[in-house]
Amino acid sequence: MESTLKEMRDGASVLDMDPKSAVGGGVEDIYGEDCATEDRLITPWSVTVSSGYVLLRDPHYNKGLAFSEKERDSHYLRGLLPPSIFSQGLQEKKLMYNLRQYQVPLQQYTFLMELQERNEKLFYKVLIDNVEELLPIVYTPTVGEACQKYGSIFKRPRGLYISLKEKGKVLEVLKNWPEKRIQVIVVTDGERILGLGDLGCQGMGIPVGKLALYTALGGLRPSSCLPITIDVGTNTETLLKDEFYIGLRQKRATGQEYADLLHEFMSAVKQNYGEKVLVQFEDFANHNAFELLAKYGTTHLVFNDDIQGTASVVLAGLIAAFRLLGGKLAEQTFLFLGAGEAGTGIAELIALEISKQTKAPLEETRKKIWLVDSKGLIVGSRKDSLQHFKKPWAHDHEPIKDLLGAVKSIKPTVLIGTSGVGKTFTKEVIEAMASFNEKPIIFALSNPTSQSECTAEEAYKWTKGRAFFASGSPFDPVEYEGKVFVPGQGNNAFIFPGFGLGLVMSGAIRVHDEMLLAASEALANQVTQEDFEKGMIYPSFRKIRKISADIAANVAAKAYELGLATQLPKPENLVKYAESCMYSPLYRTYR
Repeated sequence: MESTLKEMRDGASVLDMDPKSAVGGGVEDIYGEDCATEDRLITPWSVTVSSGYVLLRDPHYNKGLAFSEKERDSHYLRGLLPPSIFSQGLQEKKLMYNLRQYQVPLQQYTFLMELQERNEKLFYKVLIDNVEELLPIVYTPTVGEACQKYGSIFKRPRGLYISLKEKGKVLEVLKNWPEKRIQVIVVTDGERILGLGDLGCQGMGIPVGKLALYTALGGLRPSSCLPITIDVGTNTETLLKDEFYIGLRQKRATGQEYADLLHEFMSAVKQNYGEKVLVQFEDFANHNAFELLAKYGTTHLVFNDDIQGTASVVLAGLIAAFRLLGGKLAEQTFLFLGAGEAGTGIAELIALEISKQTKAPLEETRKKIWLVDSKGLIVGSRKDSLQHFKKPWAHDHEPIKDLLGAVKSIKPTVLIGTSGVGKTFTKEVIEAMASFNEKPIIFALSNPTSQSECTAEEAYKWTKGRAFFASGSPFDPVEYEGKVFVPGQGNNAFIFPGFGLGLVMSGAIRVHDEMLLAASEALANQVTQEDFEKGMIYPSFRKIRKISADIAANVAAKAYELGLATQLPKPENLVKYAESCMYSPLYRTYR
């Protein structure tokens, strides 16, 4: 097949790409550009980019000192760079050395964001190779502080900002984005950023961070990812009075005005990018999050990471834990502190998994799960005053006002915190859990670290080293009575990158609960005996790309089974196919 891009402009650079047959009929690119998730109507034999000074300012194609002598001559770079030539590995070594000189995490965050803005491939190479060290910087907990101070550290815009000023023009705004083949959108309205509250327009740090992980951990092409913030104002007075605030200076819009803007946005996304674009809702407040997921789940490919991603990663940890302990999920009793998006989402997925295993009706399996909110245990006598998403969890029981009382009465085997309030798993609560469980399972999932319900050290100390502990933000290993415990991190980054890749590579048109169960099973299968011996119920992030490929394969297999996949024919080996889809950050040769 002849290249459709043979006529090159004077002074343009050409990126060589090696056309080989790939699994499933795609085009393999040994230089690292994604192939299997490309539009199959376009064969990317070669791409033209600018040359000379402009090339050095283009983060997608800039290689810095890694340009060879031949490339410097061919592309008008001679004299624009110092004479030394660095390999990508040497560039990475220098960057990591410089990064480690910063003692303040927020400074490390801005350092990495500036790297992403000048050399995209090197940014992803550094992130992939040092994922355990850098994940807390580009994601929780540092991204929370970055959002709080986003106006002050704002330098160059990333992503799209759609505010009430753009009402009636949303499609036009989407068309302003330079990349046309978008496969994943992460969108927030900034109302509930982590456990930090309403940060308005400054919530953009979350979609930007999530999509960096979609690429680094899940292999989605950077050019196929679009971060978006819907700005309808903020109710945080300190932001409205902050001279550096970058968003609309008004109280948050609600009701019909809010619904109309979101509906225009969702309609425009489908019109501009088609039915197979994944829209991930991120950090919306409870009342909007459930409504948006229910409203658009039947018409769009949508996913809420706070509700569904958190649920999937927690379920995976529980499956792994009970494989070690020898019990069954259906034999456990679960108690949640927090009945918002995360708490009810996790509870529902646990109930679905138990129903799948036991063939019992969902209404029955929910009775093994209890939730505590700000008013106490959710019970039947409160049903009339509950929000709709809490009502399925209102079981028959006398009212209990506090968590400690609920723990003593319910006697759960698993305690899960999704409250967003720190220090709520007190010594009395943890000791009560340890009094009737040989191996109490304690998940303190609230982010960032300051909002965690308890620390890893507290969980191990107060249970005398008997707890299986996982948190939302990372904690260092803990030594207790001569034994070192490695806390698990129930991090959504285990799930959503691979989940998104599975949807994209199968051409799925809808998300189904069974896909979430498939993702949980794939993650649980990655936990080894060596992990268990360290007290871990999640695998190491060092092998996250292999984990993501396995999750993607499981999710894609379920999409084909449910008849929701459009990428046909189905590849014979879905794991190998997922690996072949993954973006690589290795530099490509220019001719």
